[in-house]
Amino acid sequence: MHTDKKHSKKPIIILIPVVLLIAVLLYMAANRYLIRHVKVNNALDTANTGTEDSDTEYTADDWNYNSDTVTIKINKMTTGTGNDTITYYTADVTIKDSSSLKSAFADNKFGQNIVEDTSIIASTNNAIFAINGDYYGFRDDGIIIRNGKIFRDVPARTGLSFYSDGSMKIYDEATTTAEELVKEGVTQTLSFGPALVENGKAITGLGKTEIDTNFGNHTIQGSNPRTGVGIISPNHYVFVVVDGRSRGYSKGMTLDEFSELFVSLGCTDAYNLDGGGSSTMYFMGKVVNSPLGKDKERGVSDILYIG
Repeated sequence: MHTDKKHSKKPIIILIPVVLLIAVLLYMAANRYLIRHVKVNNALDTANTGTEDSDTEYTADDWNYNSDTVTIKINKMTTGTGNDTITYYTADVTIKDSSSLKSAFADNKFGQNIVEDTSIIASTNNAIFAINGDYYGFRDDGIIIRNGKIFRDVPARTGLSFYSDGSMKIYDEATTTAEELVKEGVTQTLSFGPALVENGKAITGLGKTEIDTNFGNHTIQGSNPRTGVGIISPNHYVFVVVDGRSRGYSKGMTLDEFSELFVSLGCTDAYNLDGGGSSTMYFMGKVVNSPLGKDKERGVSDILYIG
């Protein structure tokens, strides 16, 4: 039987560029979402992780912590019934000195695809209390200042800033620079959003809000797990973590519901952080909430914590 060798080679010739293209696409995806890219090693000073130390006198239980410099009161709240049930946790935190509010990176490295569970980052930094941050490592823009140190200055969205005087402000990243913010006394910035409360008024109509439009981003619309922070007065903050995506336990909150919640808690300003599987609250050595209703944390790139 005669075989035309020229024709038999055509499928192979056609297949080679297809395989190469697939390989390139897989590498690009892995490079973007899996391969660690460390830009700064030993990113933050871990020698002094807060104002509390082993000699600090304090009282504590599963829901409260009290010392001369830090007061934390955590509440578990449940509303609704059946599939409309929402379970969330609030932490009312008062600190004497703004230096008690700190940030930490996964593995103490700044870059992309560097993640650890919130509880691991918190434990490494001797945190009393912590929540997940803005997952800065998922994107390459935004103004990122942590513990007074500048890591990124690429304005992109509405940001959040904490100041050395204990105040907290929502700002437009496009109207300033990281250097100017540090000169003004900013110690921490978070770049996610949206803003939830400003001047005591809930910001509503957030149903179509998008923070990222890049491939791999998950929508923040609808009822979802949430993490957010608000301020009542200087050095007096409210942190909220909402569980979700667990039928009968907690369906999560919409952004509009989240905004109204912070107003009801007495906040003058509030800001939305990374949510979904990232939403985690840590207190005194353990995770308080139930991430995704499964008691299983998802690795994140950063946390906010009380030292």
